[in-house]
Amino acid sequence: MNGDGARPTGRTATEGETVKGWLPLTLGLLAVVLGALWTVQGLGYVGGSVLTDQRIWAVLGPLLVLAGFGALWLGMRARR
Repeated sequence: MNGDGARPTGRTATEGETVKGWLPLTLGLLAVVLGALWTVQGLGYVGGSVLTDQRIWAVLGPLLVLAGFGALWLGMRARR
């Protein structure tokens, strides 16, 4: 340990490098989960919502899932 309580890592990290890629990864994961939920609600498998059995959500859900996978891919590339 050094004087500020942090453990030495063998390299110095820049300010933005420690969180690089976390935002797209987090948003991508959220988009995938939300898009999957919208899809199953739009298809009528999950009831109790205004989204249930509405075709628009069955279309928008998979599009959001694809966008989420794209954000996950970008986030993984940024972390390398």
